[in-house]
Amino acid sequence: MRMKWKLIFFLSLFGLAMAFATVFWLRMKIEPIFWLVIFVICAYIIAKNCSKWYFLHGFLVSLVNCFWITAVHIFFFHTYMGNHVNMAQKMADMPYSSHPLRLMAISGIIIGLVSGLILGLFAFIASKLLKKHKSDNSLIDE
Repeated sequence: MRMKWKLIFFLSLFGLAMAFATVFWLRMKIEPIFWLVIFVICAYIIAKNCSKWYFLHGFLVSLVNCFWITAVHIFFFHTYMGNHVNMAQKMADMPYSSHPLRLMAISGIIIGLVSGLILGLFAFIASKLLKKHKSDNSLIDE
């Protein structure tokens, strides 16, 4: 199995950028729109640059994203919570609420796994769409 580790790392930099954006500027209401655009871009790039293991590449990108985002959110915990008051209120009712950094780490891993499944699926679907598009064009060129 030949994984494209550089590609995984560079695509995960979207996650690092989003980590800082969510701490300082981006609000939770519009964050999913940004993630959708990032997932579509990443899926396309994975499908274009990989010859197989599309799902696994997408999954691993999200796991590295999870690391970046969780680390930045924990490092800037007070700033993040100050800019996301609703999140702080929700966390007060959750298990481990007396250990908010631990709660953030656990939820970050869970979100990373779920988003990994989603990005992996996006990458797999993009690979099928690009192969279909390429084969459709080759029929026209003949």
